[in-house]
Amino acid sequence: MAPLRFSANVSWLFPELSGFPARLRAAGSSGFEAAEIGWPYAEPPEALARAAREAGLQVVLINMPPGDREKGENGLGAVPGRQAAFREGLEQAVLTGFQWWVLAYQRSIPGRDAVASRPWGLVYSTEFMRLEVKIHLMAGRVPKGADRAAVRGEMETVFLENLRHAAEVLAQENLVGLLEPVNTRITDPRYFLDTPQQAAAILQKVGRPNLQLQMDLFHWQIMDGNLTGNVREFLPIVGHVQVAQVPDRGEPDSPGELNFSYLFQLLEDEGYTGFVGCEYQPRGDTVEGLSWLRSYWEMRGRLQAGQ
Repeated sequence: MAPLRFSANVSWLFPELSGFPARLRAAGSSGFEAAEIGWPYAEPPEALARAAREAGLQVVLINMPPGDREKGENGLGAVPGRQAAFREGLEQAVLTGFQWWVLAYQRSIPGRDAVASRPWGLVYSTEFMRLEVKIHLMAGRVPKGADRAAVRGEMETVFLENLRHAAEVLAQENLVGLLEPVNTRITDPRYFLDTPQQAAAILQKVGRPNLQLQMDLFHWQIMDGNLTGNVREFLPIVGHVQVAQVPDRGEPDSPGELNFSYLFQLLEDEGYTGFVGCEYQPRGDTVEGLSWLRSYWEMRGRLQAGQ
């Protein structure tokens, strides 16, 4: 059984530091080998790529642009009438991943005469590259004032249409898209995609291997519980895992409902080899709060950063 690999979600961790580049460097210094960034689009890609490279980090997850936050949007995948904006956001996310790949690894772009032109104006060949970053294809919210049951069919139809398009675009770039159920009891009462069962059914209807499930144990526990059964049932289609304690969304070793020693062992026993994202709210200093992760590494025989 291989030990789990952890990624630092720098949209959540290291809030005591200003800016993603500083947080990426802190994550590398803390021993992480990978990072996640919720919405990286306001930062210059050169600064992020340089910081990730200097920190020895692989950026493994970003979200698609959320839409118009001032109007209450939190994703566009299942929102009727926003299909064009979803496609634009997808192109922006893919372009961001490509820019990081070139900038972080100092790669040239070979084979220009034999490659296809992309909608966003770049010309490059995926024969020479395989981007590591996965993209969370955010479903979005049920329209304000609408009855969830009444609009469910229409929203699922829109979501399936958008996901089939996304699967085609992502396949051209050797990329993986993720669907994340978000709990509607605490975090986002109007979010369309809220259980692993709903997400798995949608993935089955789309039927594309480069679309996978994002398993956030915080959301899954709040909505459905039964984590042992759900982990075992859905892990074959899971492309990424995230963790936080329930109900306060703190460190895994903070007081709460979840026994992460057991859950980490379960993921190992089930053969999970992807990354486990640390998407939680530190109770204090982030590095001090990583004692749970240092203990995990020590138990698995891994040297900590600086040793």
